[in-house]
Amino acid sequence: MTPSQGAASKPAKTSASDKAAATDHTARAIVAAEKLARDKKTEKLKAQRLERAAAEPAAETPASKPTRKTRRP
Repeated sequence: MTPSQGAASKPAKTSASDKAAATDHTARAIVAAEKLARDKKTEKLKAQRLERAAAEPAAETPASKPTRKTRRP
């Protein structure tokens, strides 16, 4: 093996700030993907809820009867 081949196969050292930036970028990408998936699911469920509410007839709530007040002697 020649010395030039050995130097080419070694990975270059990265600085701590480069590693931190890569980790930060990856973490932000994961969080953004999760938020997008959560928003899609929320919109889908909201559409289903509105569709179901529109399909059901409006149920009238019965008028509540006045409550009896008991008197204590």
